Amino acid sequence: MHSVLVRRLIEQDVPKVAEIHAEAFSRQGQSTEWIRCNVRAFPRMRYYVAEMDGSLSGFVLWTEKSGFRTHVVLELEQIAVAVRSRRQGIGEALIVQSLPDVAGQLADRGAALKTVFVTTRADNSAQRLYRKTLGAEVEASLPLLYSADEVFMVARDPLRPDPAPNTGVRKSGARGLG
Repeated sequence: MHSVLVRRLIEQDVPKVAEIHAEAFSRQGQSTEWIRCNVRAFPRMRYYVAEMDGSLSGFVLWTEKSGFRTHVVLELEQIAVAVRSRRQGIGEALIVQSLPDVAGQLADRGAALKTVFVTTRADNSAQRLYRKTLGAEVEASLPLLYSADEVFMVARDPLRPDPAPNTGVRKSGARGLG
């Protein structure tokens, strides 16, 4: 088993993250522009990347919803793992290692994580990952929202203890670009 390091995104990561984005979300365009504009939206949007064997292998994007509130609703907006690195626990590591860091940043400003939600295709096997790592459950189905039916999953206790060890996140790249 390879060790996965999850850390905050830094500027030099953007081209590789855009490459992984383009590979994972083939129906979406302009990956570099998409990533760069989201990075500039820090602290509302927070990117984390996963490295394995010295190579960037995935990313997760957490988005704070509906203003900077005391009780935060967070969206797991996007998560992707490079095709060559799939089925090695990287998606799980991205969620399990980055979410406590996000919660810590929220606590630094006097806020607390209340809920996490994610939308995904109804036929996406990643639903199991969201159940396992966040405790998310399907709350609604949205017919033909994007390319197919989507489900809206909600985790009401997303920081519950997880049996997997949490090695934490390296703090480099604590701020967005710009």
